[in-house]
Amino acid sequence: MINKLLQGEKVQWETLGDDKFVEIANSGRKPVKSELRVAGKIPYYGANNIQDYVEGFTHDGEFVLIAEDGTASIENYSIQYATGKFWANNHVHVIRGKSRLDSRFLYHYLQTVNFVPFLSGGGRAKLTKGKLIEIPIPIPPLAVQKEIVRILDKFTELTAELTAELTAELTARKQQYEYYRNKLLTFNENGGGISG
Repeated sequence: MINKLLQGEKVQWETLGDDKFVEIANSGRKPVKSELRVAGKIPYYGANNIQDYVEGFTHDGEFVLIAEDGTASIENYSIQYATGKFWANNHVHVIRGKSRLDSRFLYHYLQTVNFVPFLSGGGRAKLTKGKLIEIPIPIPPLAVQKEIVRILDKFTELTAELTAELTAELTARKQQYEYYRNKLLTFNENGGGISG
């Protein structure tokens, strides 16, 4: 499928540190202790997801957030996609693609990367900026990136719909099971037979 999308075009490989393709916007990050945060409507991102909603913001636009430290799973490394105004603390790297790299494509690609070789530290693995900039990334033609994003976003949407349907079906089956279990295990007052 990828060969069909590429139609003979070459894929260029660069690194996250190549500033022709990637902007690293870490300088705007600002941690705020929970007791000092002013409640608001702006998402406050940490290593694993939105931690809170606050007033004010550190970034505005379309960005990919990569856990710097404190990710919940090294094997399934925390990659988040943030759009609009948001607040990023110092536990995430904040990056985005430039004119020849679609940020949403970058997000999808980074979800496939094995981050383990780039991590340092013992119990609490850390992705330093020095290692972040070494991570290789493919740069197919922009039209191919956009088509890959379209396909993967559609698949993600379909997966979410199917998950919701499956959850509803499982909930209904559980209620049905409980109803019949209770019916089968409810005996009449004489101690024998099934009531009702």
